[in-house]
Amino acid sequence: MKLQENIKWLFFDIGSTLIDESPAYENRMRTVAKTANVTYEYVYDTAMEFYKQNKKGDLETIKLLNVKKPEWRKEDEILYSDTEECLKELSSKYKIGVIANQSLGTADRLANFGILKYIDLVIASAEEGIAKPDKRIFEIALKRADCRPEQAIMIGDRIDNDIVPAKRLGMKTIWVKQGFNRYWNITSEEEKADYTVNDLMEICGIV
Repeated sequence: MKLQENIKWLFFDIGSTLIDESPAYENRMRTVAKTANVTYEYVYDTAMEFYKQNKKGDLETIKLLNVKKPEWRKEDEILYSDTEECLKELSSKYKIGVIANQSLGTADRLANFGILKYIDLVIASAEEGIAKPDKRIFEIALKRADCRPEQAIMIGDRIDNDIVPAKRLGMKTIWVKQGFNRYWNITSEEEKADYTVNDLMEICGIV
């Protein structure tokens, strides 16, 4: 299956799509375990059970243990090993955009990771005041890109935040099964992406 017909733009999520958040999640869970006086394994296993129920496992576990949510440590985030290679290849054929729920300074962080040079447009929730899955953040991205929905592909790890709203607008979709959201259970037709991959380089064989 190829998704390249009439496609002009590829839009990526950031967390657990371009950026590996695993170290940051581990740090958060270890802090929760220490605060709640339980083992890290208990926190991780409990979170996993919630993720398999299509819930935000870390946040549900924090609520269950009745502890304060630790600050997210962006300094723990790292690039996936194939992120730059993927973006370099794809940016030679398509315009590359980002649609992500991120704090202020997203473009600067992408520059620090050395990948902003491959990206033509960055749309982040903190700058826009709108967060996914609100369709308006996708509409903002498409308008600034001067791109019709059917000319774009949304690529992300979240079925609820990335795949469903993009499909509703008429965009093509690729689900990247990375991070905890790879355990999402598809429950309806609108949750089915046009294509599913296990890593970023697989995308290069699709588009």
